[in-house]
Amino acid sequence: MNLIILGSGTGIPMADRASPSLVLVSMQRPILFDMGPGTLGQLARIGISHETIGHVFITHFHPDHTAGLVHFLFATRNPPILARREPFTLVAPRGFKVFLEGLMAAYGDWIRIPDPIMKVQELDPANEEGGEFEGFHVLSRPTPHTPRSLAYRVTSSSGRSFVYTGDTGYAPELADFARGCDLLITEASFPEGQEVEGHLTPSQAGSLAALAGVRKLVLLHFYPEILRTDIVSQCRKTFDGEIVLGRDRLHLTV
Repeated sequence: MNLIILGSGTGIPMADRASPSLVLVSMQRPILFDMGPGTLGQLARIGISHETIGHVFITHFHPDHTAGLVHFLFATRNPPILARREPFTLVAPRGFKVFLEGLMAAYGDWIRIPDPIMKVQELDPANEEGGEFEGFHVLSRPTPHTPRSLAYRVTSSSGRSFVYTGDTGYAPELADFARGCDLLITEASFPEGQEVEGHLTPSQAGSLAALAGVRKLVLLHFYPEILRTDIVSQCRKTFDGEIVLGRDRLHLTV
């Protein structure tokens, strides 16, 4: 599986780091994970049209992970695009339909997509849920970030797998969820000594990776505070495998 990091930052504007988003490009159609502001522009920069996206998986409803949805739906609603658009599916925690209704109440028909084209699937944050999609299997698990936050484990038909946690606090259960995966992609938002509830420091991220027994760890979601520190050294306190500091448009192979 081939992944590209579209946004390695947060909701804080930075010249070189967009808000969170990943794209999986090795399936029948590209698959997005989160859609922060600027995601469509990042897709265009790597030569992927928003018209080709088959699925969008949302980890939680914070603006830095969802604001790009408005742009996506507005661009899709363009009449020539809508006329040729293949169906796509939005997958998100339970409550997402109400969230969408709120967006549509604000923007009206400008972002309203006909049912045959846009499908919505909600997953219950209280349980592990998932399903079979176009050539891949997805399992979800709640994370300690918001009451409706999910991590996703994606497994290809060949058996390769990765876990993307989105924003999360520390939870040993996430290590169980990621156990045996080929790649763990998680956050490292704040440096050691400046912990914020619902987020990870590098050593906490490394501890999850070590407990899960993964060989490769990719860190994302960097606030400005942590970028002024030695992230790898902090992570190395708890994890001796491969550490990758995510950056925008970085290609990853699973």
